[in-house]
Amino acid sequence: MKKLLLLLLFISCNNQSNENDEPILNQQTVEVYLLNTLNDSRGYCIDMMGYKNNADINKSLQAHSCYSYQGEISVDQGFDKDKIVNEEFYVSHFKVCMEADKIEQSSALKLNSCDKNNKQKFILQNDGKIQPKTDLKLCLTVSENFSEGGGGTPTHLIRTLTLENCNDGLSSKQKWGIRKVN
Repeated sequence: MKKLLLLLLFISCNNQSNENDEPILNQQTVEVYLLNTLNDSRGYCIDMMGYKNNADINKSLQAHSCYSYQGEISVDQGFDKDKIVNEEFYVSHFKVCMEADKIEQSSALKLNSCDKNNKQKFILQNDGKIQPKTDLKLCLTVSENFSEGGGGTPTHLIRTLTLENCNDGLSSKQKWGIRKVN
């Protein structure tokens, strides 16, 4: 009985929020980051527009300065590693999936309820490319241009995310990785 009580207490404590009302993300939460840091030493991560808990699931995804330099993965940049392995880029805190507007060049990426439709199926290849499963000629790509965000020191940077033709000349903007923050 004591073991059961301790187990329940442990589970309960692990599901609590911290003092900033930020949920504690699970061990399988990762950030999806561009392998090339380009012009931001913190690197670029797939990010929701808005800030942490106030991110807006109705707006396009973007590449934004990674928050992990602050010591943790933010809820608006946290993806479920197990789902990525199963071709789904799932933001667990908001319970939504990455989805292409269309499976075609220059298409934006957004968030939507997960329903496993073809516009939500993406493969993270061994070489770092993130590609829609139904068109392996396309790669998730950050834009050449960037803008300054609303915070951070130095100021956070933002780039647009689109699907573009995979191209060795664009590899610095098309190769991704996943990582946990310890």
